[in-house]
Amino acid sequence: MACFIQAAYLLELDRQENRNAQNALAPKWWIPFKYKLSQTLIDERDGSIFGAVLEWDRAAAMSDLVVIRPSGAPKAVLALRGTILKSLTMRRDIEDDLRFLAWESLKGSVRFSVALEALQSVAKRYGSSNVCIVGHSLGAGFALQVGKALAKEGLFVDAHLFNPPSVSLAMSLRNIGEKAGFAWRRLMSMLPQKNEPLILNGDEAEKGPPSPGSGSGFRNWVPSFYGQNQKSSVDLRKWVPHLYVNDSDYICCHYTEQDGVNEKREVNNKENNSPGVNTIPQAAAKLFVMSKGKQKFLEAHGLEQWWSDNLELQSAIHSSRLISQQLKSLYSIK
Repeated sequence: MACFIQAAYLLELDRQENRNAQNALAPKWWIPFKYKLSQTLIDERDGSIFGAVLEWDRAAAMSDLVVIRPSGAPKAVLALRGTILKSLTMRRDIEDDLRFLAWESLKGSVRFSVALEALQSVAKRYGSSNVCIVGHSLGAGFALQVGKALAKEGLFVDAHLFNPPSVSLAMSLRNIGEKAGFAWRRLMSMLPQKNEPLILNGDEAEKGPPSPGSGSGFRNWVPSFYGQNQKSSVDLRKWVPHLYVNDSDYICCHYTEQDGVNEKREVNNKENNSPGVNTIPQAAAKLFVMSKGKQKFLEAHGLEQWWSDNLELQSAIHSSRLISQQLKSLYSIK
Protein backbone atom coordinates (compact mmCIF):
# COMPACT_ATOMS: atom_id res chain seq x y z
CA MET A 1 0.00 0.00 0.00
CA ALA A 2 2.89 2.36 0.74
CA CYS A 3 4.28 1.60 -2.72
CA PHE A 4 1.00 2.63 -4.32
CA ILE A 5 1.20 5.98 -2.52
CA GLN A 6 4.75 6.39 -3.82
CA ALA A 7 3.30 5.88 -7.29
CA ALA A 8 0.87 8.76 -6.65
CA TYR A 9 3.79 11.02 -5.69
CA LEU A 10 5.72 10.00 -8.82
CA LEU A 11 2.74 10.55 -11.12
CA GLU A 12 2.86 14.24 -10.20
CA LEU A 13 6.65 14.39 -10.45
CA ASP A 14 6.51 12.67 -13.85
CA ARG A 15 4.06 15.34 -14.96
CA GLN A 16 6.26 18.16 -13.71
CA GLU A 17 9.35 16.68 -15.40
CA ASN A 18 7.44 16.01 -18.65
CA ARG A 19 8.32 12.32 -18.62
CA ASN A 20 6.59 10.10 -21.16
CA ALA A 21 5.48 6.47 -21.08
CA GLN A 22 9.01 5.30 -21.90
CA ASN A 23 10.83 7.01 -19.03
CA ALA A 24 8.06 7.53 -16.44
CA LEU A 25 8.92 6.39 -12.92
CA ALA A 26 5.46 5.88 -11.46
CA PRO A 27 4.48 2.61 -13.26
CA LYS A 28 7.41 0.79 -11.64
CA TRP A 29 5.56 1.06 -8.33
CA TRP A 30 2.36 -0.71 -9.38
CA ILE A 31 3.33 -3.07 -12.23
CA PRO A 32 5.24 -5.58 -9.99
CA PHE A 33 2.08 -6.01 -7.92
CA LYS A 34 -0.05 -6.72 -11.03
CA TYR A 35 -2.06 -3.51 -10.89
CA LYS A 36 -2.81 -0.95 -13.57
CA LEU A 37 -3.62 2.74 -13.56
CA SER A 38 -7.29 3.39 -14.25
CA GLN A 39 -7.71 7.02 -13.16
CA THR A 40 -5.65 10.00 -12.03
CA LEU A 41 -7.13 12.53 -9.63
CA ILE A 42 -6.54 16.10 -10.78
CA ASP A 43 -6.65 19.28 -8.70
CA GLU A 44 -8.46 21.73 -10.96
CA ARG A 45 -6.80 24.69 -9.23
CA ASP A 46 -3.35 23.97 -10.67
CA GLY A 47 -3.74 20.81 -12.76
CA SER A 48 -1.59 18.75 -10.37
CA ILE A 49 -2.09 15.03 -9.78
CA PHE A 50 -2.83 14.34 -6.11
CA GLY A 51 -4.01 10.75 -6.31
CA ALA A 52 -4.67 7.72 -8.47
CA VAL A 53 -7.02 4.76 -8.74
CA LEU A 54 -5.21 1.48 -9.34
CA GLU A 55 -7.06 -1.69 -10.30
CA TRP A 56 -6.09 -5.36 -10.26
CA ASP A 57 -4.71 -6.24 -13.70
CA ARG A 58 -5.97 -9.73 -14.35
CA ALA A 59 -4.32 -9.99 -17.76
CA ALA A 60 -0.90 -9.10 -16.37
CA ALA A 61 -1.40 -11.57 -13.53
CA MET A 62 -2.39 -14.37 -15.90
CA SER A 63 0.67 -13.72 -18.06
CA ASP A 64 2.81 -14.46 -14.98
CA LEU A 65 0.68 -17.52 -14.13
CA VAL A 66 -1.01 -15.79 -11.20
CA VAL A 67 -4.41 -17.38 -11.68
CA ILE A 68 -6.09 -16.18 -8.50
CA ARG A 69 -5.86 -12.74 -6.95
CA PRO A 70 -3.92 -13.05 -3.68
CA SER A 71 -5.96 -13.07 -0.48
CA GLY A 72 -6.24 -9.55 0.91
CA ALA A 73 -5.34 -7.85 -2.37
CA PRO A 74 -8.15 -5.40 -3.20
CA LYS A 75 -9.64 -5.10 -6.65
CA ALA A 76 -9.14 -1.34 -6.56
CA VAL A 77 -6.99 1.06 -4.53
CA LEU A 78 -7.40 4.82 -4.21
CA ALA A 79 -3.94 6.24 -3.34
CA LEU A 80 -3.51 9.85 -2.18
CA ARG A 81 -0.14 11.57 -1.92
CA GLY A 82 1.01 14.13 0.61
CA THR A 83 2.72 17.50 0.23
CA ILE A 84 5.32 18.06 -2.51
CA LEU A 85 7.52 21.07 -1.83
CA LYS A 86 8.04 22.06 -5.45
CA SER A 87 6.85 25.32 -6.91
CA LEU A 88 4.36 23.87 -9.40
CA THR A 89 2.13 22.31 -6.73
CA MET A 90 3.49 23.57 -3.41
CA ARG A 91 0.98 26.42 -3.09
CA ARG A 92 -2.11 24.21 -3.25
CA ASP A 93 -0.55 21.49 -1.07
CA ILE A 94 0.33 23.98 1.66
CA GLU A 95 -3.09 25.60 1.32
CA ASP A 96 -4.68 22.28 2.28
CA ASP A 97 -2.06 21.72 5.00
CA LEU A 98 -3.08 25.05 6.55
CA ARG A 99 -6.75 24.16 6.10
CA PHE A 100 -6.22 21.08 8.26
CA LEU A 101 -4.04 22.96 10.73
CA ALA A 102 -6.72 25.61 11.25
CA TRP A 103 -9.92 23.58 11.10
CA GLU A 104 -8.94 19.89 11.30
CA SER A 105 -11.19 19.41 8.27
CA LEU A 106 -10.45 19.07 4.57
CA LYS A 107 -14.03 19.10 3.31
CA GLY A 108 -13.65 22.58 1.88
CA SER A 109 -10.91 21.44 -0.47
CA VAL A 110 -11.49 20.60 -4.13
CA ARG A 111 -9.51 17.41 -3.55
CA PHE A 112 -11.97 16.11 -0.97
CA SER A 113 -14.94 16.08 -3.36
CA VAL A 114 -12.86 14.60 -6.21
CA ALA A 115 -11.49 11.82 -3.98
CA LEU A 116 -14.91 11.04 -2.50
CA GLU A 117 -16.48 10.78 -5.95
CA ALA A 118 -13.71 8.45 -7.11
CA LEU A 119 -14.05 6.24 -4.04
CA GLN A 120 -17.82 6.06 -4.38
CA SER A 121 -17.42 5.06 -8.01
CA VAL A 122 -15.04 2.14 -7.42
CA ALA A 123 -16.97 1.02 -4.32
CA LYS A 124 -20.12 0.84 -6.44
CA ARG A 125 -18.32 -1.02 -9.21
CA TYR A 126 -16.46 -3.61 -7.14
CA GLY A 127 -18.24 -3.56 -3.77
CA SER A 128 -16.84 -1.75 -0.73
CA SER A 129 -15.25 -4.93 0.64
CA ASN A 130 -13.00 -5.10 -2.46
CA VAL A 131 -11.82 -1.49 -2.30
CA CYS A 132 -9.06 0.19 -0.30
CA ILE A 133 -8.12 3.83 0.30
CA VAL A 134 -4.56 4.72 1.25
CA GLY A 135 -2.67 7.95 1.90
CA HIS A 136 0.47 9.48 3.36
CA SER A 137 0.74 12.66 5.44
CA LEU A 138 -1.75 15.16 3.96
CA GLY A 139 -3.05 12.34 1.76
CA ALA A 140 -3.70 10.27 4.89
CA GLY A 141 -5.74 13.16 6.27
CA PHE A 142 -7.84 13.17 3.10
CA ALA A 143 -8.11 9.36 3.15
CA LEU A 144 -9.39 9.33 6.73
CA GLN A 145 -12.03 11.97 6.11
CA VAL A 146 -13.11 10.56 2.73
CA GLY A 147 -13.34 7.06 4.20
CA LYS A 148 -15.34 8.44 7.11
CA ALA A 149 -17.74 10.18 4.71
CA LEU A 150 -18.31 6.89 2.89
CA ALA A 151 -18.80 5.07 6.21
CA LYS A 152 -21.65 7.46 6.98
CA GLU A 153 -23.35 6.04 3.90
CA GLY A 154 -22.91 2.53 5.32
CA LEU A 155 -20.05 1.63 2.97
CA PHE A 156 -16.92 0.45 4.77
CA VAL A 157 -13.71 0.35 2.76
CA ASP A 158 -10.33 -0.80 4.01
CA ALA A 159 -8.14 2.20 4.92
CA HIS A 160 -4.36 2.37 5.39
CA LEU A 161 -3.10 5.74 6.62
CA PHE A 162 0.62 6.44 6.85
CA ASN A 163 1.85 9.32 9.07
CA PRO A 164 -1.63 10.93 9.25
CA PRO A 165 -1.63 14.54 10.55
CA SER A 166 -2.58 14.87 14.20
CA VAL A 167 -1.77 18.50 15.01
CA SER A 168 -4.24 21.36 14.55
CA LEU A 169 -5.32 24.58 16.23
CA ALA A 170 -8.87 23.25 16.35
CA MET A 171 -7.69 20.21 18.31
CA SER A 172 -5.79 22.38 20.81
CA LEU A 173 -8.80 24.62 21.39
CA ARG A 174 -11.08 21.60 21.73
CA ASN A 175 -8.78 20.06 24.34
CA ILE A 176 -8.93 23.26 26.38
CA GLY A 177 -12.72 23.29 26.03
CA GLU A 178 -12.99 19.65 27.07
CA LYS A 179 -10.96 20.24 30.23
CA ALA A 180 -13.06 23.28 31.13
CA GLY A 181 -16.25 21.36 30.36
CA PHE A 182 -15.21 18.42 32.52
CA ALA A 183 -14.44 20.73 35.46
CA TRP A 184 -17.82 22.45 35.03
CA ARG A 185 -19.73 19.16 34.85
CA ARG A 186 -18.00 17.88 37.95
CA LEU A 187 -18.89 21.05 39.84
CA MET A 188 -22.52 20.97 38.74
CA SER A 189 -22.91 17.27 39.56
CA MET A 190 -21.90 18.00 43.14
CA LEU A 191 -24.58 20.64 43.58
CA PRO A 192 -28.20 19.77 44.56
CA GLN A 193 -30.87 20.14 41.92
CA LYS A 194 -33.17 23.10 42.03
CA ASN A 195 -36.08 21.07 43.45
CA GLU A 196 -33.93 19.25 46.03
CA PRO A 197 -33.59 20.52 49.61
CA LEU A 198 -30.23 22.00 50.41
CA ILE A 199 -30.13 20.21 53.80
CA LEU A 200 -30.38 16.42 53.66
CA ASN A 201 -31.67 14.23 56.48
CA GLY A 202 -31.13 10.65 57.56
CA ASP A 203 -29.26 8.36 55.23
CA GLU A 204 -29.05 11.02 52.52
CA ALA A 205 -27.15 13.31 54.88
CA GLU A 206 -24.63 10.57 55.55
CA LYS A 207 -24.11 9.99 51.83
CA GLY A 208 -23.31 13.64 51.18
CA PRO A 209 -23.86 15.50 47.88
CA PRO A 210 -24.67 13.57 44.69
CA SER A 211 -21.56 12.01 43.14
CA PRO A 212 -20.72 12.38 39.43
CA GLY A 213 -21.90 8.81 38.86
CA SER A 214 -25.17 9.07 40.80
CA GLY A 215 -28.61 9.07 39.23
CA SER A 216 -29.33 12.69 40.10
CA GLY A 217 -27.72 15.97 39.19
CA PHE A 218 -26.14 16.48 35.82
CA ARG A 219 -27.23 13.12 34.40
CA ASN A 220 -30.88 14.04 34.77
CA TRP A 221 -30.30 17.39 33.12
CA VAL A 222 -28.31 16.07 30.16
CA PRO A 223 -29.01 12.33 29.78
CA SER A 224 -27.37 12.19 26.37
CA PHE A 225 -23.99 12.97 27.93
CA TYR A 226 -24.09 9.63 29.68
CA GLY A 227 -25.26 7.76 26.61
CA GLN A 228 -28.98 7.51 27.40
CA ASN A 229 -31.41 7.69 24.51
CA GLN A 230 -28.56 7.37 22.05
CA LYS A 231 -28.65 5.05 19.07
CA SER A 232 -25.93 4.56 16.57
CA SER A 233 -26.84 5.38 12.98
CA VAL A 234 -23.78 3.40 11.88
CA ASP A 235 -22.02 0.51 13.57
CA LEU A 236 -18.67 2.20 14.02
CA ARG A 237 -16.94 -1.07 14.81
CA LYS A 238 -17.39 -2.13 11.18
CA TRP A 239 -14.94 0.55 10.04
CA VAL A 240 -11.55 0.30 11.73
CA PRO A 241 -8.91 2.24 9.76
CA HIS A 242 -5.27 1.14 9.89
CA LEU A 243 -2.95 3.89 11.09
CA TYR A 244 0.83 3.72 10.71
CA VAL A 245 2.64 6.23 12.92
CA ASN A 246 6.19 6.89 14.04
CA ASP A 247 6.46 8.08 17.64
CA SER A 248 9.33 10.39 16.62
CA ASP A 249 7.14 12.14 14.03
CA TYR A 250 5.54 15.15 15.73
CA ILE A 251 2.94 15.40 12.93
CA CYS A 252 1.32 12.02 13.69
CA CYS A 253 2.55 10.96 17.15
CA HIS A 254 -0.52 12.29 19.01
CA TYR A 255 -2.54 9.33 17.73
CA THR A 256 -0.81 7.19 20.35
CA GLU A 257 -2.44 9.11 23.23
CA GLN A 258 -5.09 7.05 25.04
CA ASP A 259 -8.67 8.27 25.23
CA GLY A 260 -8.90 9.17 28.92
CA VAL A 261 -12.43 10.49 28.61
CA ASN A 262 -13.78 7.14 27.43
CA GLU A 263 -11.86 5.36 30.18
CA LYS A 264 -13.55 7.57 32.80
CA ARG A 265 -16.95 6.84 31.27
CA GLU A 266 -16.27 3.11 31.43
CA VAL A 267 -15.34 3.37 35.12
CA ASN A 268 -18.48 5.35 35.88
CA ASN A 269 -20.67 2.85 34.02
CA LYS A 270 -19.11 -0.10 35.87
CA GLU A 271 -19.62 1.62 39.22
CA ASN A 272 -23.22 2.46 38.42
CA ASN A 273 -24.05 -1.03 37.10
CA SER A 274 -27.30 0.43 35.85
CA PRO A 275 -29.22 -1.05 32.88
CA GLY A 276 -30.43 2.43 32.00
CA VAL A 277 -26.94 3.61 31.15
CA ASN A 278 -25.68 2.49 27.75
CA THR A 279 -21.98 2.41 27.01
CA ILE A 280 -21.23 4.14 23.73
CA PRO A 281 -18.93 1.96 21.59
CA GLN A 282 -15.52 3.58 21.31
CA ALA A 283 -14.06 4.66 18.01
CA ALA A 284 -11.11 2.40 17.30
CA ALA A 285 -8.23 2.14 14.88
CA LYS A 286 -5.73 -0.60 14.24
CA LEU A 287 -2.58 1.28 15.15
CA PHE A 288 0.91 0.29 13.99
CA VAL A 289 3.67 2.15 15.81
CA MET A 290 7.24 2.51 14.59
CA SER A 291 9.57 3.10 17.51
CA LYS A 292 13.26 3.49 16.73
CA GLY A 293 14.22 6.06 19.31
CA LYS A 294 15.06 9.62 18.38
CA GLN A 295 15.01 10.22 14.61
CA LYS A 296 15.24 13.22 12.34
CA PHE A 297 11.88 14.54 11.18
CA LEU A 298 12.30 13.71 7.50
CA GLU A 299 13.22 10.14 8.41
CA ALA A 300 10.40 9.70 10.90
CA HIS A 301 7.83 11.22 8.53
CA GLY A 302 9.10 9.56 5.35
CA LEU A 303 7.05 7.09 3.36
CA GLU A 304 9.94 4.77 2.51
CA GLN A 305 10.22 3.50 6.10
CA TRP A 306 6.99 1.53 5.64
CA TRP A 307 8.38 -0.82 2.98
CA SER A 308 11.80 -1.38 4.55
CA ASP A 309 12.94 -4.96 5.11
CA ASN A 310 13.76 -4.47 8.80
CA LEU A 311 10.37 -3.07 9.68
CA GLU A 312 9.39 -3.72 13.30
CA LEU A 313 5.95 -2.57 14.41
CA GLN A 314 3.86 -2.72 17.54
CA SER A 315 0.25 -3.50 16.67
CA ALA A 316 -2.95 -3.10 18.68
CA ILE A 317 -6.59 -2.13 18.33
CA HIS A 318 -6.25 1.32 19.82
CA SER A 319 -8.89 3.75 21.10
CA SER A 320 -6.98 7.03 21.02
CA ARG A 321 -8.37 10.39 21.99
CA LEU A 322 -7.77 11.74 18.49
CA ILE A 323 -9.43 8.90 16.60
CA SER A 324 -12.42 9.10 18.92
CA GLN A 325 -12.78 12.80 18.21
CA GLN A 326 -12.43 12.36 14.46
CA LEU A 327 -14.86 9.44 14.13
CA LYS A 328 -17.48 10.35 16.73
CA SER A 329 -19.63 12.16 14.14
CA LEU A 330 -20.43 8.75 12.66
CA TYR A 331 -22.89 8.57 15.55
CA SER A 332 -26.09 10.58 15.70
CA ILE A 333 -28.68 11.01 18.42
CA LYS A 334 -32.12 9.90 17.37
